[in-house]
Amino acid sequence: MNNAIEELIARAGQHRRERKPADAAREWAEAVELSRQHMDIPNLVRSLCGAAQTARDLARNREAAELYEEAVSLGRNQNNDPLFLAHTVRHLGDVRRHLGQHEAAQSCYEEALKFYRGEPEANPLDLANALRPFAILKEELGDLRGATAFWREVRELYHSLAIDAGVVEASQALARLGKDSRYTHS
Repeated sequence: MNNAIEELIARAGQHRRERKPADAAREWAEAVELSRQHMDIPNLVRSLCGAAQTARDLARNREAAELYEEAVSLGRNQNNDPLFLAHTVRHLGDVRRHLGQHEAAQSCYEEALKFYRGEPEANPLDLANALRPFAILKEELGDLRGATAFWREVRELYHSLAIDAGVVEASQALARLGKDSRYTHS
């Protein structure tokens, strides 16, 4: 049965890449249901995350939050892939931030950063991608000191990874905050 679930997951992912969110949502829902029926927790978590991302694509953030919350809960219980859990928690934080649930978003970002900073195998890009929305949240909440610190770290990480768009965005944020324009591009 795992093959059938994995085929659904693959098709759903393909539909999402092809920008066919309705088709992806249908495949994800079927993968979630089949994973539940067969108590296939790893594929259930993957399917919930895929369904949540597709819900975000469709601007259904409340649905995405519910799906990510279940995936996070299951991921915490399994406790076998802290980096995947960090990624999922970060996305839950993004959804909560978009829903205006700032305190809950902050908790998610703090948890994700704890995982990323605590795992030697963590990809610096994942760390940068977790710091970026946290910097945005800090700025939205008026914590300019916190925002500045995060934007500086984001900029350094993106610079070290040669991701110019990230360097530019972080530099613009720092310039907007009146702090630094060392990497500002014209």
